[in-house]
Amino acid sequence: MRPERQHQVWRSAAGSRLWLSGLIAAMEHAERPEVRRQPVAPEILVEMRAQLALTAHFRSSPMSTLRH
Repeated sequence: MRPERQHQVWRSAAGSRLWLSGLIAAMEHAERPEVRRQPVAPEILVEMRAQLALTAHFRSSPMSTLRH
């Protein structure tokens, strides 16, 4: 799926529920003791840090005053 299409799907009510359901399932999987004991691959940590940095940058940028 093209990135702009993914963004449109996520913005819909059904897309939001689907995304949230996926997040909850991933969190429930990650909380299992046998999963938590496994080491995390370094490349995943690099990707996660990059994503978190991007999110932090987005939050610190000024909000648009334009109305939709």
